[in-house]
Amino acid sequence: MQNTNQVLIYGKHAAEAALDNPRRKIFRIFCLRENAALFAGKGVDGKICVVDKKELEKMLPREAVHQGVAVTAETLPTLTAEELCAVTRQRENARVLALDQVTDPQNVGAIIRSAAAFGADALMVQDKNAPQESGAMLKAAAGTFELLPICRVPNLSRALEKLKKEGFWVIGTDGHARTEPADMPKKGKLAVVMGSEGKGLRRLVEETCDLTVRLPINPKVESLNVSAAAAIVLYELKK
Repeated sequence: MQNTNQVLIYGKHAAEAALDNPRRKIFRIFCLRENAALFAGKGVDGKICVVDKKELEKMLPREAVHQGVAVTAETLPTLTAEELCAVTRQRENARVLALDQVTDPQNVGAIIRSAAAFGADALMVQDKNAPQESGAMLKAAAGTFELLPICRVPNLSRALEKLKKEGFWVIGTDGHARTEPADMPKKGKLAVVMGSEGKGLRRLVEETCDLTVRLPINPKVESLNVSAAAAIVLYELKK
């Protein structure tokens, strides 16, 4: 497993979830005086640093919605494709969501929130053209980043082939597909692949899919935001 780098987490939900995660190493907690009580009894008294709003905002990206809290922590370890296969091997109805070149951290964070809400076992991304763990991603995930294992792979199509050898059925999303999400298989091991907005799935990734589906949206609307589309497909799988 990889475990490098440091992340600055901001926002109450993201910060509290990080503190409650025993796998997350916390370095320092920066907060406004009125928020210091949030961390009482969490065993982090020596790590709390009370600052004023101006000091806090200097630490964070411009216009970050911090709610008076920021935490410096170690990034969480990620899974390899082999480790993900091992984790899901004994699960009869495993669910994996894979992203093909979805690059916006806030979109990825929102997708993580949906994936955690609808019971996905992991999120798979390709190392290249996928954002690293960041404060913006964790804020958008609203605390759920701590719940969903992330699998980072050097080659997405090869990683999906590994899942197929483990018994996964791979479903891609394509605006030109004939099948709708309601008609997807719902049982067994399933991996759903979402492409970037505009470009969609790359050719090799789409060729790896056993089935492609499309969302039945108004033809006057080109596409949905990828996080909204992911939520719809994951909800269908949960039925």
